[in-house]
Amino acid sequence: MTQDHTTAPDAAPASPAPWRPARTVAVILAGGTGTRLGLGIPKQLLKIAGKPIIEHTLAVFEAAPEIDEIIVLMATGHVDDARRIVADAGFRKVTKVIEGGETRNDTTRIALDAVGEGDVNILFHDAVRPLVSARIVRECVNALWTYSAVDVAIPSADTIIQVDADDCITDIPVRSRLRRGQTPQAFRSGTIREAYRRAEGDPDFAATDDCGVVLRYLPGTPIKVIDGSDENIKVTHPVDVHLADKLFQLAAAQAPRLTHRGYAEELTGRTIVVFGGSYGIGHDLAELAHGYGAQVFPFSRSTTGTHVERAEDVTAALKTAFEATGRIDHVVVTAGILEKGALAEMDSETMDRLLHVNFVGPVTIARQSLPYLQQTKGQLLLYTSSSYTRGRARYALYSATKAALVNLTQALADEWAEFGVRVNCVNPERTATPMRTRAFGEEPEHTLLSSEAVAQASLDVLISELTGQVVDVRRSPGEQVAAVPAQPGADRSELSTGA
Repeated sequence: MTQDHTTAPDAAPASPAPWRPARTVAVILAGGTGTRLGLGIPKQLLKIAGKPIIEHTLAVFEAAPEIDEIIVLMATGHVDDARRIVADAGFRKVTKVIEGGETRNDTTRIALDAVGEGDVNILFHDAVRPLVSARIVRECVNALWTYSAVDVAIPSADTIIQVDADDCITDIPVRSRLRRGQTPQAFRSGTIREAYRRAEGDPDFAATDDCGVVLRYLPGTPIKVIDGSDENIKVTHPVDVHLADKLFQLAAAQAPRLTHRGYAEELTGRTIVVFGGSYGIGHDLAELAHGYGAQVFPFSRSTTGTHVERAEDVTAALKTAFEATGRIDHVVVTAGILEKGALAEMDSETMDRLLHVNFVGPVTIARQSLPYLQQTKGQLLLYTSSSYTRGRARYALYSATKAALVNLTQALADEWAEFGVRVNCVNPERTATPMRTRAFGEEPEHTLLSSEAVAQASLDVLISELTGQVVDVRRSPGEQVAAVPAQPGADRSELSTGA
């Protein structure tokens, strides 16, 4: 084990005593105001994937077994907002939410005072890096057994140039030795305190990086660098909001699956209502959930005479499930129709059917489901299509309604958070369903996702704590899927989405 370096004039003398911290404290730096995002609130309060950014960040450290305590340094005027988020989320490790300083240096000093005396591991992390991984947190803490200062960084993919006052290149450093710094930055408490004590005597002291303070004022102290990740981005500019949201989608889709016993434990005794449960994804989800012990009630136009766009039909369906079981935990809406044709040539009847089944229906179901889902703190699950990000010719209304469902998901997740009701949306790539076969005919089997795979991913979302997320479901490499023929006599409004 290397020795701590904290007390000598330039570098601390070797200490024979091993490092034995009393606890490990994560300090979440949330002092930013969001000016570069052009927001009226601090960027850490902006919602991504259904939750404020700072809540995502705190959740990582709350779940990390290496972290004993969390202290939040919040922007001036927004301490109560942060305290409310902590209370609502039930974060038990957060012991203090206090106001930060005017500068990063001031904020670090306030944090050190809040941590108190004694030998402590301290991790400083930007609140607006919500995608920090458990692996990074663990490696930072583990490195403190050997080093007294630890940084997180990734290789630079770009060539870095150095310029003068006239914006002319003066140097091009060797890229292989350059890194892009991230957080957390971790320290033994004595090291960071000593670095700041020495910095106080420098009238020109100014830093935005705590490892930089150690490097400058304790030059003999090794600073270990561990590997960060490309996903550990800092939400600073408007484009970062979109990137972070997409990264959360990808992370949600890659969540580990449970064992059969695990699914049974999660689903036994739950009631799931599936609108559009006759064929395709809805049918497969209903069968899968039933096999794990859930009480499933599938409704569709052909099997139960349920029209999702008619409020009285939705009311009756929900009432049936509730009276049978006394609860409704999840409401799933897979019903949808796909009609091809140029908008200018589409008749009014077809347009009305598309709009009412694909959008009015889910809205009606959402409104009718809320009272039931409030009782169980349950979840509404909607479905979009890969076409929602870009409207396609001859599918204008279909694409538009699928984009609308994404916005509906995000809006309702926000509105219903106070009720404890979660709302998510599954976005499968091209899926082998009867609806797709009817619209596009037979397609190469290796190009389509199976409806069973989408149903399994949907089940994972239902038993998760996710909310406000659009979860991408993609075909695994090498997956072979047989083409699915359209079901004879099937009503197009009950065929699950997947185009």
